[in-house]
Amino acid sequence: MGLFDKIFGKKVEEQIEENASADIFKFDLSEVEAVAETETDIESDLEHEDIAESEPVFEVPASTSETTDNTVTIETVPEPEVAVTADEVADVSPEPELETETPQQIEAKYEKSLKKTSKSFGARFNEFLANFRSVDEEFFEDLEDTLIMSDVGVDVATQLTDDLRREVKLQNAKSKDDVKRVIIEKMVDNFGESGLNTQLNLQDGLTVMMFVGVNGVGKTTTIGKLANRFKNEGKKVLLAAADTFRAGARDQLVEWARRSGVDVVVGKENSDPASVVFDAVKRAQNEQFDILLIDTAGRLQNKDNLMKELEKMGKIIKRELPDAPHETLLALDATTGQNAISQAKEFSNVTPLTGIVLTKLDGSAKGGIILTIQQILQIPVKLVGLGEGLQDLENFDEALFVKGLFQDLI
Repeated sequence: MGLFDKIFGKKVEEQIEENASADIFKFDLSEVEAVAETETDIESDLEHEDIAESEPVFEVPASTSETTDNTVTIETVPEPEVAVTADEVADVSPEPELETETPQQIEAKYEKSLKKTSKSFGARFNEFLANFRSVDEEFFEDLEDTLIMSDVGVDVATQLTDDLRREVKLQNAKSKDDVKRVIIEKMVDNFGESGLNTQLNLQDGLTVMMFVGVNGVGKTTTIGKLANRFKNEGKKVLLAAADTFRAGARDQLVEWARRSGVDVVVGKENSDPASVVFDAVKRAQNEQFDILLIDTAGRLQNKDNLMKELEKMGKIIKRELPDAPHETLLALDATTGQNAISQAKEFSNVTPLTGIVLTKLDGSAKGGIILTIQQILQIPVKLVGLGEGLQDLENFDEALFVKGLFQDLI
């Protein structure tokens, strides 16, 4: 049973013997109903970082202890712009623990976050079908164009169109609804056949996760939300601020550490990021932390020197822990659409990527990019950002994504 059948119910039995000889170019779509108005202004570039770079930042207190010439370790973190001594730090309260979400609440968040994508997707397909009177070769050519415009990608669109030529004939699709169902069914089932492991690779001992990606995609926010989740699960969490170049980057991660009630290792401004990573790994080992989350600079994919620095950090981690990092997660902004593919290709040339974090999905109409990422790049999406709150970073759920993506078509 394919993914489509599991989610939307068993399809009508295929009568392959009767339909094998059917001519798919002869049936008529003249009675296609008028399509609803195409929603406009769906390509919003909503920016909703939980902590904006423009917010007040603060300096690392002088009472912190040196671990090397380049790094300092903050045992616990003070409130912004408040001087707190080492003895007083323990009294600073983190954010209160949040209640565990129910499956129904998570499903509702998926549906809400994918509404823009679904409406964009549905509007294009309904308009496309309404403009045709018969399913001929021109129909399939325009279908391919529609898929590409829906951020499915050229390779996936070509593959799907070729598959659909056969499926339409086998299922003897003769109406608008029949053709639409065949198209969606094939897209869903192809997506469900990827066989990629979308679960985070958590270890019994120390789990090291490194986060990479260009500026502004939400790496630091993702780390903060993930730290809060792991802390609420009872794990001992350490953050590493290896982005030592961007002004305010260190302070942003320090603020997230305060909110989540976890420890963080930071480096002096413009210090060697690899030294921060080295000290963080050593401390995580010596003090028996369960999780180490490493933030890196928002490096552009055409900056060779920055990419070499990322490679250097990876080598240092492996020198201390040969099987680490256990996750190298690339953060991609869902609002960038196909540009995310080029970013993923460039980063995968420097370091093996174990997964994707797709951020700002709730503010994008381009959620269909997940189909391309998993089918073409063969990199699993492991986490998705579904909102601004602490609990709005969710594990990627294939079934919930598909239901949300096609909610305006089924």
